[in-house]
Amino acid sequence: MMQSYITEMGRCAKTYCEHTARSVPTLSDTVVTLIEMGFNVDTLPVYAKRSQRMVITAPPVTNAPVTPKSLSAGQKRTHPSHIPCHFPEFPDPHTYIKTPTFREPVSDYQVVREKAATQRRDVERALTRFMAKTGETQSLFKDDVSAFPLIAARPSAIPYLSALLPSELELQSLEETDSSEQDDQTDSENAAGNVINDDPSADKENSVLPPSGVVPSAKVSEDNVIDNPYLRPVKKPKVRRKK
Repeated sequence: MMQSYITEMGRCAKTYCEHTARSVPTLSDTVVTLIEMGFNVDTLPVYAKRSQRMVITAPPVTNAPVTPKSLSAGQKRTHPSHIPCHFPEFPDPHTYIKTPTFREPVSDYQVVREKAATQRRDVERALTRFMAKTGETQSLFKDDVSAFPLIAARPSAIPYLSALLPSELELQSLEETDSSEQDDQTDSENAAGNVINDDPSADKENSVLPPSGVVPSAKVSEDNVIDNPYLRPVKKPKVRRKK
């Protein structure tokens, strides 16, 4: 009800203001509105001077936040004569300064060696922790198993077996030698086959064939050898046992 009363009073005051060709209501417009709504204006001074009235204090004045000064480097450029004054100013001089976004690599020998040693130590420590978490561990203290875990040693049943078996480098060298020998043999067989095929005499071809007229299986297998080493079937490497 109070809201509707105040709204109606403001609407009437605005109407009286516009009736007198004004845009902002004044005190006289408000008094005429109260009289029109049936309110006794003479009781307002007595009501304002009552003893138990509530005084509403003014809101405290807060200081405006201080905006930090922008980075300034050098002197700002002014507009040339051909640019109007109402145009915005040029940016600060630090806008045109080129700043590299990367650091130059450290080339000091001592610093590089210290960094490499630190990285190697960190890698070894991380690998040790990973193996300790994923595998069996042994502890120095019986009460606390999680403190100072050590990688458990796994004794081999035949400790001398690793010395007898060939290493990966030896196997790789054996594979290379076998493949080179096989390539040489294939090339020689292909060269011999080309010499036989280039002969145009049919009598020589008939003389090469056996009396039955059927080519042996060994000859057919030799003719079917693929020249390209990448298309040949995979063969397991021959491991030579040491005597």
